[in-house]
Amino acid sequence: MARKSSLLKRTLASLCFILALYAIINTFISSTATLKLDRSFPFSSANSVIVSDEFSSQDTDLLNSSGKSLSPVKIYLYDVPTRFTYGVIENHGIARGGKPVPDVTDLKYPGHQHMAEWFLFTDLLRPESERIGSAVVRVFDPEVADLFYVPFFSSLSLIVNPIRPATGSDQQQRKLVYSDEETQDAFMEWLEKQEYWKRSNGRDHVIIAQDPNALYRLIDRVKNSILLVSDFGRLRADQASLVKDVIVPYSHRINTYTGDIGVENRKTLLFFMGNRYRKEGGKIRDMLFNILEQEQDVIIKHGTQSRESRRAATHGMHTSKFCLNPAGDTPSACRLFDSVVSLCVPVIVSDSIELPFEDVIDYSKIAVFFDSVSAVKPEFLISKLRRISEERILDYQREMKKIKRYFEYTDSNGTVNEIWRQVSQKLPLIKLMINREKRVIHRDGDEPNCSCLCSNQTGIRARL
Repeated sequence: MARKSSLLKRTLASLCFILALYAIINTFISSTATLKLDRSFPFSSANSVIVSDEFSSQDTDLLNSSGKSLSPVKIYLYDVPTRFTYGVIENHGIARGGKPVPDVTDLKYPGHQHMAEWFLFTDLLRPESERIGSAVVRVFDPEVADLFYVPFFSSLSLIVNPIRPATGSDQQQRKLVYSDEETQDAFMEWLEKQEYWKRSNGRDHVIIAQDPNALYRLIDRVKNSILLVSDFGRLRADQASLVKDVIVPYSHRINTYTGDIGVENRKTLLFFMGNRYRKEGGKIRDMLFNILEQEQDVIIKHGTQSRESRRAATHGMHTSKFCLNPAGDTPSACRLFDSVVSLCVPVIVSDSIELPFEDVIDYSKIAVFFDSVSAVKPEFLISKLRRISEERILDYQREMKKIKRYFEYTDSNGTVNEIWRQVSQKLPLIKLMINREKRVIHRDGDEPNCSCLCSNQTGIRARL
């Protein structure tokens, strides 16, 4: 019995030894085979995890960029004569009783609704360390630049003289301390001498003309460039389009509403304060006055630009549920952006309006649209507004609160950064057109150039 037990123990020990030896040999052979397989097939299971992580990381970077280039677009800021920048500010002051100053760069830009030219210019003057999140980086060597920014305070130049008579006697013209027309001509004469302008015929240049009348003498000579404009109201299809140009918002003139969403303190249903009588598409204002001024809980009154009017408008917009935004002399107006920062739901009556940043903003979520024909029907507009529930108004306000930074020029991640992002997205088209122009056969004809495709001019649908 003892002999059997001893034999059984030896047998079990031998079996354990054999199993252990098998495990060691099998592990060695398996590792060698796997290594050979990895070398032969770099996308084996072990490596595929690493590759997948790399692609996942790249995808995350692209998503986080929100449409920005992986590397910022390089932009060169022209060192233009001060006549076209700070000199315009100085003349604006002199025309209002001021005196020349020793250093014009100490002057402050006067506040008005077309201040984008100032904010873009000063942004490029800041150190890159302060320009966080910008889609463009300033370079000082024009040879490496992708785009060229040409600073000219064209909108301020237009209003330097407090009164701008379209016509007048020679004596009247001599009394004017400043001539916008002469400044425009001098600017173009300077620009057309620049080597990099001539190299691309201006296609890779960025020029701002925010006031609808800015650069009116030169627009045909700069139409190849990326134009920063408020709308296309006074521009032909061969001069500007959504394809190559950028719609930029007005600088809001109403103080930003700092409260939370809500309708309790907004007792007025609809508010409007502005010039009742306008030309062209703005004639609809007088018609709207006639049908709305007798309505209950509606404030609609004539007003002109002044500090007192701005204070009254601020109070009116901050205490109203809806703010009327009819067309003016051109399809757009500053009032839209005043409405948004006031959390007062814009009611847009402008059939040909173009709106800024529509690739990131869905305006149907923050505004109510009416076509002009429907809006002037008695009771139509006001009855539609009265049927909008408080919850729907709160939804509009929530969306406005989310996106209002896009209309804040002083926000470090606001309007200026968004304009540069929009500009940077034009670069592939600009390069295409520059290269294409090197070989294309120029033909005479009345058809618009393909680089200036017409934007949609079919008007708007009433949206509620």
